[in-house]
Amino acid sequence: GINFNNMNLLINGLRFLWRMWFYVWMLFVILLLFPFLLIFTFSEKTYRQFFYVGKIWGTLMLFGMGFIPKIHGEKFFKKNQSYMLTSNHTSMMDIMMMFYLVKTPFVFVGKKELAKMPLFGYFYKRTCILVDRGNVRSRRAVFDECQRRINQGNSICIFPEGGVPDDMNIVLDTFKDGAFRLAIAHQIPIIPISFPTNKEKFSYQFFSGSPGVLEAYIHPAVSTEGMTLANKQEIKEKVRQVILSKLKK
Repeated sequence: GINFNNMNLLINGLRFLWRMWFYVWMLFVILLLFPFLLIFTFSEKTYRQFFYVGKIWGTLMLFGMGFIPKIHGEKFFKKNQSYMLTSNHTSMMDIMMMFYLVKTPFVFVGKKELAKMPLFGYFYKRTCILVDRGNVRSRRAVFDECQRRINQGNSICIFPEGGVPDDMNIVLDTFKDGAFRLAIAHQIPIIPISFPTNKEKFSYQFFSGSPGVLEAYIHPAVSTEGMTLANKQEIKEKVRQVILSKLKK
């Protein structure tokens, strides 16, 4: 019969090589695009160009890892409209998928800690809006920075769970207020996005995942027009339910 121990050993060996390839490939793609990344991160005026290089990076990362993106609902994006982009967050592929599926420039709002990562951290720091969650002044600065970026015609992207849940069994963690507070304050519609397969295909657990199809569901925009902070809770729950609807197996 089949020796399952040997089979598991073989699968884990292949997964190990595949995961190591991820870091090799990431380094290769960053070095390949390095001159463009460097030039376009010098100034905020060239952010749009940086964004399109980001799209190339995301696409190369996905296909280089053996992933085929399958996007549903792209028609919900309107031209010349800034959005608050929100999705579940369970995988490093969420970032690549965002770059892949959103056609017009957006700016990530992310944790300050990621700026410490070698190489990636440098570009992250220069192109994202960094937030120190424990600091009220930092949150106020983020608010102003988002307004500035929206005025330049960008969308904003926030993962409202505030990070990747440690417990792998959590389908969708509770949402933080930030994305909804900002969307209401700046009166921009919220686009909920569900990534139902990213965790299964490329979670933060090292010996897991496999190449294959990565699905994304772009849901109709949720309007914040005429809303105030009194509506924050209800809109947050609505967006969470919409994202969750495509995650439940």
